[in-house]
Formats: sequence, C-alpha cells, structure tokens
Amino acid sequence: MSASSAFNDEKGGSSSVGEPEYGHDPASGGIFSSDYKRHDDLKEMLDSNKDSLKLEAMKRIVAMIARGKNASDLFPAVVKNVACKNIEVKKLVYVYLVRYAEEQQDLALLSISTFQRGLKDPNQLIRASALRVLSSIRVTIIVPIMMLAIKEAASDMSPYVRKTAAHAIPKLYSLDPEQKDQLIEVIEKLLADKTTLVAGSVVMAFEEVCPERIDLIHKNYRKLCNLLIDVEEWGQVVIINMLTRYARTQFLNPNINESLLEEGSGGDKTFYGSDEDEDEDEEEKEKKAETPAMAKRKPYVMDPDHRLLLRNTKPLLQSRNAAVVMAVAQLYFHLAPKAEVGVIAKALVRLLRSHSEVQYVVLQNVATMTIKRRGMFEPYLKSFYIRSTDPTQIKVLKLEVLTNLANETNISTILREFQTYIKSMDKDFVAATIQAIGRCATNIGEVRDTCLNGLVQLLSNRDELVVAESVVVIKKLLQMQPEKHSDIIKHMAKLTDNIQVPMARASILWLIGEYCEHVPKIAPDVLRKMAKSFTNEEDIVKLQIINLAAKLYLTNSKQTKLLTQYVLNLAKYDQNYDIRDRARFIRQLIVPTEKSGALSKYAKKLFLALKPAPVLESPFKDRDHFQLGSLSHLLNAKAGGYQELPDWPEAAPDPSVRNVEVPEWTKCSSREKRKEKKVEKPFYSDSEGESGPTESADSESESASGSESGSGSEESGSGSESEESEEGSESEEEEEDEDEKDKKKKKKELKKPVQESESEQSSEEEERKHERKSKQRKSDSESESDEEEDSESESSQSESEESESETEVKKKKKAAESKPPSKPVKKESKKEKKEMSLLDLDDFEPAPSPQVTPVNTFLSNSLVTDLEGLSLSDAVLSPAAIAPSSALKSYELLHRITGEGLSVEYCFSRQPFSPDANMVAVQMQFTNNATSDTKNLHMEDVKLQSGMRVKEFPEIELLPAGETATAVMGIDFCDSTQAANFQLCTHTRKFFVSIQPPVGELMRPVFLTENEFKKEQGQLMGMNEITEKLTLDVKCRNEHAIVQRVTTAANLSRVPCGSDKECRFAGRTVTSGSLVLVTVATKEEGAAQLTVNCEKMVIGTMLVKDILLALTQ
Repeated sequence: MSASSAFNDEKGGSSSVGEPEYGHDPASGGIFSSDYKRHDDLKEMLDSNKDSLKLEAMKRIVAMIARGKNASDLFPAVVKNVACKNIEVKKLVYVYLVRYAEEQQDLALLSISTFQRGLKDPNQLIRASALRVLSSIRVTIIVPIMMLAIKEAASDMSPYVRKTAAHAIPKLYSLDPEQKDQLIEVIEKLLADKTTLVAGSVVMAFEEVCPERIDLIHKNYRKLCNLLIDVEEWGQVVIINMLTRYARTQFLNPNINESLLEEGSGGDKTFYGSDEDEDEDEEEKEKKAETPAMAKRKPYVMDPDHRLLLRNTKPLLQSRNAAVVMAVAQLYFHLAPKAEVGVIAKALVRLLRSHSEVQYVVLQNVATMTIKRRGMFEPYLKSFYIRSTDPTQIKVLKLEVLTNLANETNISTILREFQTYIKSMDKDFVAATIQAIGRCATNIGEVRDTCLNGLVQLLSNRDELVVAESVVVIKKLLQMQPEKHSDIIKHMAKLTDNIQVPMARASILWLIGEYCEHVPKIAPDVLRKMAKSFTNEEDIVKLQIINLAAKLYLTNSKQTKLLTQYVLNLAKYDQNYDIRDRARFIRQLIVPTEKSGALSKYAKKLFLALKPAPVLESPFKDRDHFQLGSLSHLLNAKAGGYQELPDWPEAAPDPSVRNVEVPEWTKCSSREKRKEKKVEKPFYSDSEGESGPTESADSESESASGSESGSGSEESGSGSESEESEEGSESEEEEEDEDEKDKKKKKKELKKPVQESESEQSSEEEERKHERKSKQRKSDSESESDEEEDSESESSQSESEESESETEVKKKKKAAESKPPSKPVKKESKKEKKEMSLLDLDDFEPAPSPQVTPVNTFLSNSLVTDLEGLSLSDAVLSPAAIAPSSALKSYELLHRITGEGLSVEYCFSRQPFSPDANMVAVQMQFTNNATSDTKNLHMEDVKLQSGMRVKEFPEIELLPAGETATAVMGIDFCDSTQAANFQLCTHTRKFFVSIQPPVGELMRPVFLTENEFKKEQGQLMGMNEITEKLTLDVKCRNEHAIVQRVTTAANLSRVPCGSDKECRFAGRTVTSGSLVLVTVATKEEGAAQLTVNCEKMVIGTMLVKDILLALTQ
C-alpha cells in the first residue's frame, strides 16, 4: 500500500478522479505504460537542445492542461526552460507556470531570479508574463519582490505591461493586506494613465483594494468617462459600476423635483410611447421638461459632469455584450432623470432574444424596474409574452413582469394570455399564473369579480394542483368582500370531499371557520366530516380543523359542542406537539373552568376578530435597494464583496475637485481654440461630439468637450473639459500666448474683403488684397507652426534656431496656398506672382547655411520666367527653408529599462552642423527616469567603418532625477547607411549603442531653378536613373500631401515646376555633394511614376524604396 501511494505521490497525484491509477510496475498494462511513457517522452523533449522539440513538448503540455489533465509532475522539467532564449517556448513556459506556481511553490521560488530578469526583457509579452507568474507564486516571503516588480511595471513603456501590473495588484493585496498603502500609490499612478488598455484593469484593482477612496477618482473622472467607449467590454462593466457609485456620492438626485418634471413633460406615457422622442438629444428633453415649470420655481439643474456620464454611457446600450448593456441600464435607472430612463427599455428588451441565462438576469432586473417605472416597458408588453419553449424560471419571471405592467387599459389582453397559460403542462407555471391572476384582481378593482369567477371555474378542473392553487388565491380574494360571495364559500365547502392537497383543504376550512355566520348550515356538517378523517389529515389541516371547531363552538355551541370536544380529545393525543399544545390552549380558552383565567371572557374577540385582507405584493418590491445587475440583487441577499449603493447627498459636493489644473501657457494656445478660429463653422458641432474618442486621450477629451455645449447650464463643464484635454498636449512655444490677440484681429480684418477682391478688379482693390495676403500668410503660418510644434513635442525639439527655420518654411508654403482659386485677369495674376516672390524675400532673413546663394541670383531672369509658369499653389523655397514641413521623427537609442532609468532618444535635426559642414547633425535627448541623479554623461570607444568620423557631444556633468537634457553631435556617415557604434557612459555604467541613419537623412536640400533641374537630370540618365510605377495612398492624392511625404522621407528641397502634375525635389549628399533629383509625376486615379536621378546608384536605390513606402502607405 505504502509503495503504491508513494509512487502516486511522485507522479504528482495522478490518481485523482478521472486519471488512471498506476500499477506497481510501469509496464503492467497498456494504458498505464503508454501514459507513463508519454510523460517520459515529454521530459526528454524538454531536456533536448533543440528549440523545436521543446516547443512541441510545451504545446502538448499546455493542451493537456486545457483538457483538464494533471501535468504538475512535469514541473521540474518545465521550470528548467524558463531561461530559454526562444520567445515562443518562453511564453508557453510562463503559461504553464501561472497554472502550477501556486501548487509547486518551492520549485517556483528557485527560478525567481529568472522571472526578475524576465521583467527587464525587451519583449513586452515576456515582461508581462514574468510579472503574471511572479504574482501567482503565493508565498509571503517574496512580497517585497512582487511589490518592486509591480511598481516597476506600473511605469513601463508598454500599456500591456501596465495592464498586467494592475491585474497583479489585487493578487498581492489578497496575499498581504498590509501592503495596502503602497498599492494605493500604484493605483493612483495607474489611474492617471491615458490608455484604454489600462483603464478597466486599474479600476478593477481600485474596486478590490480601496473602493472607499473616492478621492482618487475625482481628477480622473472626466478622463474615464471619455475613454469608456474604447475600453474593452469587461473593463466597461467595471468602470460603469464604479462610476454609478461615484455619481451617487457626488451629484444631486435628478428626480428631486419629480412632480415638477412630470408636469413639464406631460406625463410618462406620451414620452415612452413614441420612438422619435428617444432619438432626441437629452438636453432638448431636459429643456422641454423644464420650460412650463420655470415660471413656478427654479428647477433642478444637472451638473455638467453628471450629464457627461449619462451622455458617454448611452451609446454603450448598443454593445454586443449583454453585461455592458445591463451595466448601462442600471446606471440610468439609478442616476438618470425620470424622463430619460426610458432609453434603456429598448436595449433590455433586445437582450431577451439571447440565451436563457442572460434572459434570467435581465428579467430579474426588469421585474424590479417595472415596480417603480411601469410606464417604461408598457410599449414592449408583447415582448414579455411567454413562449412554450421558455424554461420554467423564465416563464415565472415573465409572468411577474406582465403582472407588474397590468393596468386598466391592458388587463383584458393580459388576462386572455393568462387563460391560455393555465392550460400549460408545466404545473409550477400554472400555479404561478393563478397567483398572478389573484394579484391582478387585488390591484385592479374593476376585474376582481371577473377574476374570481374565472378562478371558481378552475375549481372544477381535473388537475388537483390547479384546483388547490385556485382555492388558496380565492381565499385571499374573498377576504376583501366576504358578504358578497357566500355562494362561492358554499361551492368551496363541497370541494372538501375531493381535494387532497393539504394547503387547499386548510384554506377551505379557514374560510368556512372565518365566515361561518355566512354559511351557518354548512359549517357544522363540514366539521362533522373533518372529525371523521382527523387522524389521517396532514398537520396543517389538523390545525385548521381545531380552529374551525373552536370558532363553531363559540358561535353555534348547540350543534357543535360534542363535535368540538371529540376533536380536542383526538388532538390531545396527537403525535405532533404543536397540535397537542394548540388543543390544550384552545380547550382552556373556550371551555371555561374554575382554573381558567380571565382570558376565556375574551375568547370570542380573540377568535372572531376582523382580520385585514392580505396584500398581494410582488416579491421584487424592495429589491431596488441593491444595485441592479449585481449578484446581491439576483439573490436578494448581500453577497461577499458587495458595495452598498450610497444615498444621494443632501447638498451637492464641490464640483471643482474634478477640475484638472492646466499649465498657464497651454490655456491660450489650445488646439480647440485655434481650430475654432480657423474653421468658419463652430468647433462644437454635434457630429464631432458624437464621433466619440478615437486615437489619443487628447482627441477623446476634445470630442467630449465639443459635444458638451448642448445646454446653457453645461457651458462651464465644457470649459473645464477642454482645459483637461489641453493637459494632454505637451510643450508648445510660449510666444504663441502673446500672438493670440493679434491673430484674432487679423482674422477679423480678413473676413470681409475676401469676396470683394474676386468681383472688383481695380488697382486699389489689388493693393488691399496684397496687404491682406501678407497678413493672412503671417497668421496662417503662425497658426500652422503652432500645430506642427504641438505634434513635434514628442520628438522634443528644443533648439530655437530649428523652430525658426521651420516656421519660415511654413510661412512660404502657406503664403502660396492661401490665395483664392479664381483669378481676375491673367496679367494681374502674373504680376501678383512676381510681387509675391519679392514679398517672400523681404519677409525674412535666410538662415545661415553652408551653401548660401546671393540674393541677386534669386531674382535672375531665368527664375522670373520660371515663376511666370507657376501656379500659385507651388511654394518657392530658398535654401534657408530646408527643414521638412512635418515633425522630425525621433528614434530610441537607449530604453529606460536597459539604461536603468536613463532613456535616450535621437533625431536628425536637418540643420547644418556648424563645426563641420560634411557631418550630419544628430540631436539627442537624455531623460533621467531614475530616482537618483546621473553624472558625467559622455561618449567612449567609438567604433566606425573606414572613412566615417564623429564629433562627440560635450559631456553632461549632471542630469538630476526626472530631468531632461539635450545635446547635438555630428557624424560623417560617408554617404552610407552604416551604423555608428559607441559607448554611452555615466559615472557608474556603460551602455553599447548605435545610430543608423535612414538614407533620406544623408542629404541636404539644394535650390535649383526648373531649367537647372532639367539640365542636371539630362546628365544623370541611364544607370543613374531609377524609375518606379506606384499607386498613391488615398490620403496622398493631392500635391500638398505628396510634397509633405517626400520631404519627410528625405531632406530635399522643392524645385519650381510649370506642370501641376509633377513635383520635383533636389538635394546633395552631405559628404561628397553628389546631386540627388526626385520627380513624382501623377496620373489618373492615383497612379504615379517616381523617378530618382543620383550619381551614387546605391543611395538612389535605397531612396526609391523609402519614398515608395512613404507615398503608398
């Protein structure tokens, strides 16, 4: 015995249910040996040196786990592979460890250092899996390690890893509740996260660890409302339930003036009756409800944040996930004004088409809602009719809803339905239907007699259960007006011979006893019959026989005295002590003796007192004190972990706690305001508001704030909304703040004369137009540069000279584009063009550049003739204006995890590198994410290909924690895309890094006229010319987009071109000065031809690939 049990233990408890038990000898019997061998086989595969075998083994093991088989005996063999280099194997090993780490804690602890290394892996999936395994090892000794890992993961670059950190928080909290304070700090940090991936998980952690800390939600409330639509479905459920509780503590009850709202909206029914009203905006409904009441007294005004929550959850009623729809429905039921709750009815009725489990939960909630808000579901009455295929529990719930919805207008149709239900084969359902008829009769006086007559007819039913249930219900109904219905009592007395169901017999006896004066002749005879069968009756019937005997003894003692004594004597020796006690008690009361006390005088009053009629109530009557949709509501009992729904506050708490502070400089230059001025139509339009959040948190909060301006009372909310969204947009130039007012004035001046200039062609008008042009050009270019810098904040451009030169390029481009399309006279348009080029030159000083061309060459005859052929949309570029119009792309040099807190990004600034014109300027940004200062940042051990040179950046002596520093270095790449390798050193560590340039950064712009371009192109034919056909991306079909994409891909300048079907670009390689010419010729339907002429064929080939990619993606 001991040997076999020891063997089974060694096999990891494989003798559990469903697993074959191993014999003493592994070879004894086919089943046993094959299973034993298979595990042996897997161990061999896991020990092999081939990744393919390991992967196959892990796949089979994970498949075993998925089928519910025990694979714990393979733990030592699997855990060895945790440090495997192959990512696919590693992922599966982590999946296995998450499953078994809790069972095999000692072995899992041995590999903990591997998990810690995994937390620093460059692959986000490995980092997340390592944290998941670590948090699955439930041993208190590693709590500090888990805590560190969670803190590290909470500030990880990858949102997926941050999400996993949020999942690990409740695990750690359940393991060691003393860590609560530290975990709350992490939760607070993660709540501020702007990604939708993290939002649901961190709110779940918040609910598990510190649901009482409402203060953590204040600052994130608006962000959560705006992100809600993009969060994954289960995250939406958690967030909606949490926000329901939050709103109950922070806002006033919207139905505080319920009567007032009802007067205004003209009652519920008109509103619920039509679908059109549902489609109206909530704000309009609110106004409608308020208007008539305004005169009487000031109505309730909804907090804009309350409205934001209702508006952002409403679209989720169309979710495919029933739990999300249910969550929104309960939110509206608990938080929305009465006039708006109706929108949830249609969504809940839609859920009744899904599985029976979903129907059961939905109907439970609908049954609760119909008690308070009956009007809401009345239009959908037919959706609650019962189908023969419905399970019993769903039939009973639908009956409940139909009974709640019954009123004078629809009772006839409901009763017709009930009549058919009584013929059902499902006995429980029939019993429930009869009770429902009874409830309808008590609630609606007009149909009481009809219901009673129907129930009396049921007394002749063949089915004993139907008759019994009818008797019980009739008994309750008769209590309301017994004097009218003595014939029914007589009819029921006759049934005592046939009905055997104890409850029904007891009900008949109670009725006869209670109203014995209405049937004085029948009552004693019923007692006689019952006395005969007393010993064979059920206890409940015996008690009623004793009661009947006592009541008849008190009212008709002549006929019943002996019968009563007989019954009491039988009861005195009954097996049930309740019956014995009752008999003794009643004998003392009704048969007075010397010993009996004063009570016997009051026997009649005690037995024949008037009893109030029972009120037939719905079992769902008081369930709405539980939050709808919760398990507690379903069970009608408080479940573990249930958070009570708070009561509405008497006075509104301070709404300013939800305002997010915005730095001063972003307030004036916010993107919304600029758009509002630039676009003629208002920014806050409905269409934009409803589009909902999309890519970034920034745009989400913008759209939310946009749609917020629905009603006057909400204006303040939209203001604070937009402020919050501005926090998302990062560094912008401070000058913009001052320029804002000037721009406004200029824009106003612009508006009037634009139309005039097109109709009138006088020279005076032309001059005015001219002045306007320069102003418009200026303001446009400034506002665009604002936007550009906004987007550039990520690539962290901080040098002033760069932003200047970029602004200048945009000035030129915008100046050209801003002219209205219609031209009055050809001559004048030519003259206009010439003047424009002059204006452009006077407008600014060209920035210093290695190949500055003297100004008179700009104005050479060839240039003027070239310009005459130009359409005004072409921009004339000087060599100064060399920076691309789009934001510069930044690349990661050192990740902050690899750099132990130090992260480095670099970008090619496209500025001349002043110490050496043959070098490419590389701008580097150092960020210290660590808690300690970094010192002596410098370069060492530079490894370059032959011919390449590097000019190192000056040493950064101190970089304080949390600070950022910028430096510029120069690299001569020798016109090749070979990487420059070097060591980045701090006072404690060295990091190997490399910078590899895209081919487009190896050149600098050069200014050519059209004739010069054609001449040079003619000399670079044959092998120096590469031509490719392509189909342009849909968004890249216009000239502006083509120019932008080409100049982003390569540092080239635009060359003037007479044809509007061609875009030309020119540049020289930085080191050798070899000419690079690019032509993009567009054709019909997005077809185009790309031609690159370059002295260096390798550079030409690579450049073609890059530009093709830019134009087709």
